Amino acid sequence: MRMIKKAQLATKICVVCQKPFAWRKKWQLVWDEVKFCSERCRRHKN
Repeated sequence: MRMIKKAQLATKICVVCQKPFAWRKKWQLVWDEVKFCSERCRRHKN
């Protein structure tokens, strides 16, 4: 199995903290719906 480098992963910008975050395997089925980089940002979305 060929390894993918972290720099080649898809990225998005968090709507709360405005920092970029990378694709994670646990998000592979819902990547289009992911808006927040962490649980902390999701809780403080106001």
